[in-house]
Amino acid sequence: MILLRLWHGAIVIVGVVVVVFVVTRLIGDPVDVMLPLEATAEQRAAFEAQLGLDRPIIVQFANYLWDLTKFDFGDSLWQDRPAMEIVVERLPLTLYLVTVSIAIAILVAVPLGVVAALNPGGLIDRATVVLSLLALSVPQFWLGLLLIVVFSVMLGWLPSGGATSPLHLLLPAVTLALPAMTRLVMVVRSQMIDELNTQYVKTAEAKGLPFFRIVGLHAMRNAAVPVLTLSAWEFIRALSGYTVVVETVFAWPGLGMVALQAIERQDLVLLQAIVFTIAVMVVVVNLAVDIVYKTIDPRIKLD
Repeated sequence: MILLRLWHGAIVIVGVVVVVFVVTRLIGDPVDVMLPLEATAEQRAAFEAQLGLDRPIIVQFANYLWDLTKFDFGDSLWQDRPAMEIVVERLPLTLYLVTVSIAIAILVAVPLGVVAALNPGGLIDRATVVLSLLALSVPQFWLGLLLIVVFSVMLGWLPSGGATSPLHLLLPAVTLALPAMTRLVMVVRSQMIDELNTQYVKTAEAKGLPFFRIVGLHAMRNAAVPVLTLSAWEFIRALSGYTVVVETVFAWPGLGMVALQAIERQDLVLLQAIVFTIAVMVVVVNLAVDIVYKTIDPRIKLD
């Protein structure tokens, strides 16, 4: 039923396209931002005609859809170059940051959640739960600033901003990974506790199978679907907006920072290109996760 999933994804993208068109025309007037305060009425009218904002809204929407079929959103009002060129230039940096941060979250959360589940109510389990709740309560911007003060200003080990080397990635990736890691730890712990109390695990133990094989090969596989679901949700969540804070704090030149700047300058063209691209990425990630579900557990039916 992959075709059905593609159809649902297309409906989502069409809905996003319509919402973006409406919202970008409600957030403000780009003419007020782009022209000086002393601009005359004739200059304002000429600029509106240049942007096509003097046409009826139906005509604007039709032109918008036609340009969309060619992936041509026009030139950015702020940077005066093709909007999709800016998106293609900045998107890899955001994907790089999000992918590394989610990888860090998974690599830390899965072993920690499994260890906590092996002895529910024990010292490690209670410490994991408490630390996860505390970490989840820390605002990302505050954590980012704290890491900059400690590792950049006081110790001088890592750069505080930019994206010119792998070292520049470490602090923003850790900052973005922390909330995802805490949620993943709790899900892994909960799922593993449930799996370790199931009948098949007790039967495998009675047959003399090594405990680590039972945990790693059988229990972890059955617990993988909820963990994968949350990991994909964290990836989409970060990609669709939560990178903005981290990119701003660490001056990471990704798509989130550009989106924030486009909102400040009311660059409708660039905003439309950014939101459309992110919507397509979300649909692609969801489709990929559905396919992986089937690989992990053949009993899952996509229909």
